[in-house]
Amino acid sequence: MNNNFYQFEAKSLSGKPVSMETYRGKAILVVNTASKCGLTPQYEGLEELYKKYKDQGLVILGFPCNQFANQEPGDETSISEGCLINYGVTFPMFSRVDVNGETAHPVFKYLTSELRGFLSKKIKWNFTKFLIDTSGKPYKRFAPVTRPAALEPHIRKVLGIS
Repeated sequence: MNNNFYQFEAKSLSGKPVSMETYRGKAILVVNTASKCGLTPQYEGLEELYKKYKDQGLVILGFPCNQFANQEPGDETSISEGCLINYGVTFPMFSRVDVNGETAHPVFKYLTSELRGFLSKKIKWNFTKFLIDTSGKPYKRFAPVTRPAALEPHIRKVLGIS
């Protein structure tokens, strides 16, 4: 298993490959998202965190996923428009991925192996969040129902803000 977050790559919503190396030295919050989920309004809280801390070194990476109750059925264009129009998302969003099983994206295989969930490694639902510290080490996993605002103390700690 890979032991370095920065060696991964993912496709942006526009289809361009993006190396996670791009985010070296930043606090990274990886979130599996969906646009038709009861938790979708969390985009607003995530965007608030991003705007508040991006200049101090936070980046949020959104990975749409359709593995939970078909809640992200659209293509990249509809995902992009939904995030932008409905929630004003300005943080990086990636192409739709699987987060569980054989077809899970390597980023999620790595994160779930490093940070177990409540009863298993498996991601249970949309908006599971993984905080990675500024050295690229997975720091903490948060449940889907954890509101973005509740992550603020952890983000501040990882960023070294007292």
